[in-house]
Amino acid sequence: MTDAGAGKDPAIQPTAATPSRKEEVTLLGHPRGLFVLFFAEMWERFSYYGMRALLVLYLAQHFLFDDRFAAGLVATYGSMVYLMPIIGGFIADRYLGFRKAVVAGAILLCCGHGLMAFEGAPASLVDGVVVRDGVAVWVLYLALAFIIVGVGFLKPAISNIVGQLYAVDDARRDQGFTIFYMGINLGALSAMLLCGWLGQSYGWGYGFGLAGIGMLAGLATFIGGQRWFQGAGEPPAPSVLRERLAGITRENMIYIGAVAAIAATWWLLQHREIVGSLLGIVAAAAVVGVILYSVLRCSPVERDRMFAVLFLTMVSVVFWTLFEQAGTSMTFFTERNVHKGLLGFEMQASQMGFLNPAFIILLAPLFSIAWRELARRGWEPSTPMKFGLGVVQAGLGFLVLVYGAGHADSAGQVAVVWLVLAYLLHTTGELCLSPVGLSMVTRLSVAKMLGLMMGVWFLSSAAATYLAGEIAGWAAVERAPGAEVDALTSLPTYVSVFEPIGYAGVAIGVAVMLATPLVKRLMHE
Repeated sequence: MTDAGAGKDPAIQPTAATPSRKEEVTLLGHPRGLFVLFFAEMWERFSYYGMRALLVLYLAQHFLFDDRFAAGLVATYGSMVYLMPIIGGFIADRYLGFRKAVVAGAILLCCGHGLMAFEGAPASLVDGVVVRDGVAVWVLYLALAFIIVGVGFLKPAISNIVGQLYAVDDARRDQGFTIFYMGINLGALSAMLLCGWLGQSYGWGYGFGLAGIGMLAGLATFIGGQRWFQGAGEPPAPSVLRERLAGITRENMIYIGAVAAIAATWWLLQHREIVGSLLGIVAAAAVVGVILYSVLRCSPVERDRMFAVLFLTMVSVVFWTLFEQAGTSMTFFTERNVHKGLLGFEMQASQMGFLNPAFIILLAPLFSIAWRELARRGWEPSTPMKFGLGVVQAGLGFLVLVYGAGHADSAGQVAVVWLVLAYLLHTTGELCLSPVGLSMVTRLSVAKMLGLMMGVWFLSSAAATYLAGEIAGWAAVERAPGAEVDALTSLPTYVSVFEPIGYAGVAIGVAVMLATPLVKRLMHE
């Protein structure tokens, strides 16, 4: 999840220079285009999180995949969602322009979400063997591939248009991004409540279908509101797009390449181990490359700052690895071992993720005020201290679940209050770490290396999501194919994983806090 200043979301990238534009038409003191983008992004996030809320349960309950496979596929999908914007952002920035990239990405997303609505026949158990609808499984992978490539085009482009609506020194710029990111959380909040309820109560196709309708609404909003963008998001060199290569315009070559990328992604989703190996190789090469460049080409101050960026980026991997359990092991835990009555409503497990965006909407303004008041008194925690606090709270969230599990009833059911407290701690941890993440990267990185360091930041999110799938695999409940899960059996399994990762999170967070003086010296601020 992301928040009003999040560094987790692939949408957030350095923006290009603001183009020249006509006399500005404002609404509530901001360019009208901001509100077009607000609603377009809200609907895009509605579609994304609506699908994500259901995915792991859909894999386990409709296709009867075991927990380990379902969590692994969700993690592979998530890691590729964070990788693809690195490529898509480059293409949009260099060739397509941000408007065309958003439209292309939105069309691919509509196709992907539409395909997700095709359930096929539910898997069945025949003589102890799970029999699945082969066409439905094939369509599932294709749908995910469409969504991954679509996100790659759309996410890095839409926030760049927001940035181009404002001059670099415009005092309204940060306020504009805050408004924009509120749309992300409103979309996520409503999607988890509505799509999760529809999918689990009335049929998976209804939940996924509603997510697809949300994406169509986002596309229509964006296309209909382009007149308010004041020239923002246009291709950097339209004549280059019209150049022909083998008789095909460069623009059409890009779209053909997108189709090829969908085919490649479809294949990779079915070979998770290859994705993991590629992530490991690329991550190792990136880290070694940054270290060598810092030592050989940078001044002592630049070198120290680059090392600080690398260190804090690695700390963020720990946080997001824990945080991303929300979409896998925590969802299974909620489905099987949590009383889901909340404020008089009986919730579905897929709906409970709404707590994160709800807490962000409620708490982000309070955190902003708190940081400002602490800064005025000279007490605001430094960036590395905030990172340490974030990881500690992520760990504490799991220890809260372990404590709650110790007070489960005779049926192995845990009171919902412990799940609410876990989400609260994960969200407050996110608000400590996420808003300062990209600010840290852009502030401390050597100018010539900024693009690479931004890629390293997104690569770290991809790696964290993949690692989260590995940890979720440890929490897989062993069962016969198609068998129901006994809550009294699953509860100790979840505790056996949540407890060590909770203590590990707290220990690593405290270590980061203790290392803060050294990291601050490396930052030279």
